[in-house]
Amino acid sequence: MAEYETVLVERPAEGVARIVMNRPGARNAQNLQMTYDLNAAFDAAAADDAVKVIILAGADPHFSAGHDLRAGAKNEAGVDFPPVFNWGGFAEPGVHGRYAREQEIYLQMTRRWRNISKPTIAEVQGRCIAGGLMLAWACDLIVASEDASFCDPVVTMGVCGHEWFVHPWELGARKAKEFLFTSDAWTAQEGYRLGMVNHVAPREALREVTTQLAQRIAAKPAFALKLAKEAVNGSLDIMGQQAAIDKAYALHQLCHAHNFQQFGSIVDPSGVHGSVKGKASV
Repeated sequence: MAEYETVLVERPAEGVARIVMNRPGARNAQNLQMTYDLNAAFDAAAADDAVKVIILAGADPHFSAGHDLRAGAKNEAGVDFPPVFNWGGFAEPGVHGRYAREQEIYLQMTRRWRNISKPTIAEVQGRCIAGGLMLAWACDLIVASEDASFCDPVVTMGVCGHEWFVHPWELGARKAKEFLFTSDAWTAQEGYRLGMVNHVAPREALREVTTQLAQRIAAKPAFALKLAKEAVNGSLDIMGQQAAIDKAYALHQLCHAHNFQQFGSIVDPSGVHGSVKGKASV
């Protein structure tokens, strides 16, 4: 198996690959390196015929604190990593460059992972915040620990929601509005009640419960699993999910442009922790 800078790949059971985000010191916040490491690991698992189910996990203590807003050593899309998509324009000034960057590393990457042909399971413990939600929601199933919490606080930062806007699909329209308007953190039990979470497990049993679920799925015929996933995703697409995500992405960029005009920052600095004020994207 390939080795990655920010991701570990394990084989916990026959037919199962477990991709582990491994930036625990940053609470598994997603920087550019992790974005492309995840993409490469997903690609490898998708291409491996011995793998029938993919688990996405995060090294303790938290699943993911979202996007890493701090500028790192490798932070230029299209320069530090070869682009996966063909939008281009990463070096263009203003909205053009920002729109292109977030198309590449957030919107289209998440869409790509959502459309992996094999069943995927998010194994969520601790905090799952904003961009962390994008990662979990891109997966087909979610198994959460009893102490897990889910939050998208970006309205506090002057943005209408993160780039993979499936909130109404995951929570229902009224609860999605409450989730966004309040920026409250919701428990795994609440996520289960709303149908966002498939199973809730004790923290110490989370990995075992998730692996057992993956094994049950991996026992099914690979082609039937792929087509079952495509049938459900296709139903969502026919109902307009992808068009709705693209619409919300444009509004997300409008929020960035407004904040930059008002504050000189793409987010409202009053809603951002002091250590990351004025940094990259939410």
